[in-house]
Amino acid sequence: MARYIFRRLFYGFLVLLGVITVVFTLFHVLPGDPARMMLGQRSDITTVEAISKDLGLDKPLFTQYVNFLNDLSPVSYHVKDSPDSFWYLDSTKYTGYKNIVTIGSHGIIIIKKPYLRRSYQSKRRVSEILSEAIPKTLLLAIVSITFAMVLGTIIGAICAVKKNRFFDKLSQIFSVMGMSIPSFFAAILNAWIFAFVLAEFTGLNMVGSLYTVDDFGEGKYLDLKNLILPAFTLGIRPLAIVIQLTRSSLIEVLSQDFIRTAKSKGLKYYQVIFKHALRNALNPVITAASGWFASLMAGAVFVEYVFDWNGIGVVIVDALEKYDLPVIMGAVLFISIILVFINIFVDIIYGFLDPRIRYS
Repeated sequence: MARYIFRRLFYGFLVLLGVITVVFTLFHVLPGDPARMMLGQRSDITTVEAISKDLGLDKPLFTQYVNFLNDLSPVSYHVKDSPDSFWYLDSTKYTGYKNIVTIGSHGIIIIKKPYLRRSYQSKRRVSEILSEAIPKTLLLAIVSITFAMVLGTIIGAICAVKKNRFFDKLSQIFSVMGMSIPSFFAAILNAWIFAFVLAEFTGLNMVGSLYTVDDFGEGKYLDLKNLILPAFTLGIRPLAIVIQLTRSSLIEVLSQDFIRTAKSKGLKYYQVIFKHALRNALNPVITAASGWFASLMAGAVFVEYVFDWNGIGVVIVDALEKYDLPVIMGAVLFISIILVFINIFVDIIYGFLDPRIRYS
């Protein structure tokens, strides 16, 4: 099992390195001068050249790429006594670092937090911008996918057991509608129905983030009811897919020989369904859940905008409008890391659920 996990981690590292390379290449071949974007209307030739030198834009593209990898890596090489060096260990950039090995009289290898550069517009660290948005989107994604997985698995199992009955047909209609309705339209529709038409009964708001500022502007408080509508809206489509996958997979498993053997041994019906059949039917469901969680973490942009939920999706759109490349690059890399690690986690779960996978 350890060899299987190591192999998954190695493949994930290769995928992540490829994503970093593609992202770096794409954003460095786009038109535009980052130095002039940072300075705006106040730009002059001398200042632009100084900013370009500070960003390393005067170096060859390959050197910039190696430095980009060096900044992202938790273990990196720097020069500690030469401020003019491209590899200088600048304490304003690299925070919380710890020395590991000293190389010669100037070189040093350190452990540090990944450095994602600074925003061209706000001059803030990209890591700070993302750290404010990520917890909100993470909470929204976790609640949405949990709602979809739990409810979808239960409904799908009932549909498989009661195949072609009224409940099954009703669930199929809901699943088709859930997969067909675009997220932005579902967000507007849910906001209008539950927070406008039925506002007196639900007590929900059409817009609102995780924290709400009080009426006097003196502080803010946690307002979890604002999570209900966006989480429900984001969970509709994954819920519909989980219902369909659980139903079809469980129907297939119930027709296999080992299920008939379990029944012939006199096991109770619920033991056959939940202990034997459902466990073997969950592989496609877990795959779907991992993909949907990654996409939700990427930020359901329209849903976040409709409900004024200021997550990472809103950050990405705002950065795209302002052509703020470091923020976009940081957000894309974060989403890629999440996706890679989720896939690795799912592969490991597969190995535990089905021994044939890890041994093959």
